[in-house]
Amino acid sequence: MLTDHDIYLLREGTHGRLYEKLGAHTLEAASGGGVRFAVWAPNAEEVSAVGEFNAWRPGINPLALREDESGIWEGVVRMAAPGQRYKYHVRSRFNNYRVSKADPFAFCCETPPGTASIIGDLAYPWGDKEWMHARAAKNALDAPLSIYELHLGSWRRVPEEDNRSLSYREMAPRLADYVQETGFTHVEFLPPMEHPFYGSWGYQTTGYFAPTARYGSPQDFMYLIDFLHQRGIGVILDWVPSHFPGDEHGLCYFDGTCLYEHADPKRGYHPEWHSYIFNYGRHEVRAFLLSSALFWLDKYHVDGLRVDAVASMLYLDYGRRDGEWVPNQYGGNEDLDAIQFLRMLNESAYRDHPDTQTAAEESTAWPMVSRPVSVGGLGFGMKWNLGWMHDTLGYFAREAIHRRYHHHQVTFSIWYAFHENFVLPLSHDEVVYGKGALIGKMPGDEWQQFANLRLLYGYMWAHPGKKLLFMGGEFGQKREWNHDASLEWHVLEYPLHARLKQWVGDLNRCYRTHPALFERDFSQDGFQWVDCNDAEQSVISFLRKSAQREWLLVVCNATPVVRDNYRVGVPLGGYWEECMNSDAACYGGGGQGNLGGVEAAPVAAHGRYHSLVLRLPPLAVLYLEPRAPGSPGG
Repeated sequence: MLTDHDIYLLREGTHGRLYEKLGAHTLEAASGGGVRFAVWAPNAEEVSAVGEFNAWRPGINPLALREDESGIWEGVVRMAAPGQRYKYHVRSRFNNYRVSKADPFAFCCETPPGTASIIGDLAYPWGDKEWMHARAAKNALDAPLSIYELHLGSWRRVPEEDNRSLSYREMAPRLADYVQETGFTHVEFLPPMEHPFYGSWGYQTTGYFAPTARYGSPQDFMYLIDFLHQRGIGVILDWVPSHFPGDEHGLCYFDGTCLYEHADPKRGYHPEWHSYIFNYGRHEVRAFLLSSALFWLDKYHVDGLRVDAVASMLYLDYGRRDGEWVPNQYGGNEDLDAIQFLRMLNESAYRDHPDTQTAAEESTAWPMVSRPVSVGGLGFGMKWNLGWMHDTLGYFAREAIHRRYHHHQVTFSIWYAFHENFVLPLSHDEVVYGKGALIGKMPGDEWQQFANLRLLYGYMWAHPGKKLLFMGGEFGQKREWNHDASLEWHVLEYPLHARLKQWVGDLNRCYRTHPALFERDFSQDGFQWVDCNDAEQSVISFLRKSAQREWLLVVCNATPVVRDNYRVGVPLGGYWEECMNSDAACYGGGGQGNLGGVEAAPVAAHGRYHSLVLRLPPLAVLYLEPRAPGSPGG
């Protein structure tokens, strides 16, 4: 039941639990039963609840407009019951416009191509108490975060049953087993919210409070999250507050007016994506989006939200030419309303769920994206490092003989690595729209392609920042990702693919057990260059350091040439064990290396008092750690 306080918070734009008040809510039998409906449609002349309970006939169950000028229509339908389909039939004050709309706050939707909402609840017997109690440490900025990004509909399919996707419940044990085998700490689902066009991968959302019905019920999706949590795996959801599609049953032109979107197409329509942009200056719209974000944290126990396309929200001229956008009140291109919303979103999320994280996909140099609102930041916990991704893939796509001329592409990222709390993403965006698979971006013959990809992953896992890899990349899928097909699991029958998967798994296990690789990801104190200037030989070397002064040396050789007697300065004497070598035979390499380790000599190099003389395998990365007490140096 809506209270005066609810209306106050709605008008203020700060109501974060509107899903408890608007939408369809089943009433107790003691109060007469039925379902209470409530929907915001301030420019409607009439609103009716229509559905299976009244043969979809408008006018049978009209809703009443509240007298508080909130624009909310509400009423009780006694014959409505859980499991029934329904919509709101809206007649606008303008042009006698009539339309049947899905419920913006529905907890459950009809399986597409159906577009109706379904009356339901969110009752579920959660079994992840242990995870929830301990997850603050698992999701912390100084914890190891290695994220496996996947699309629910195409991770695995059932070819024997007309190539159908797995259900949420079918996926749970399979995904948990696989993520544990490959060592990732978290999974990130491309938007699981209901979306009418499957080919949008969820990024054209219509159901901001409902998981897609393609794979099961809300409780089935809860089961998947619960199962992963019980196996010690965190869950992050992609969430899209930047735009929404123009499907008639959705948010667009909801009550015959531009209610959720800006009326001016220069602010309300996205020309590149052919979708509509939320009006962040409208209090009720901000409350709707804030409630959606908190809903997934509140009710689905998710550990984080990755906010899509933040740059498109921040800039009024994003994707537009001169004359196609409207400056803000100060003449600038910043969307001041969106900035206010993002700050409120992050403050609210961390206030109510301080043991979770928010991450921004923000593709520009906007300052302080992952800094607190109190110091002028946007308040996100982390930001995707798309600059690192572009430079790194550009470097590795080059033939090895040319890499010496582009050495800066693997060294420049350290200049800004600690300006934000970065996630290093090799995401779905890099394996679609003709870009091909990651393995196909690597130059050379098949052996060199796999060696290059192992080197890339070894460099990435050692570089400051949390890790994210899209499904299929861990075993070198050959073809570009296709949302209508399963991953190419059959290629694991071939040694190079299977051994690449083993490399990724061992990388993750090494990463999770070496605090030097994650504790100080966002501090200069956790990183030291040994040599970033050996462009001629395309070799870089650096040290990672934990809070307890545990060291890990990383040396990358980006050419298909063995480098003998390569001297590298180190901070400690004693024996340095070669704990990871991407050229090891078990990973598909040629078996070149240092026979398990090297004794540091008291010979100064690179400004340090001790040094190692190494054999650098071709197109490979080495990790070495000190195993015996030594004298401090450098």
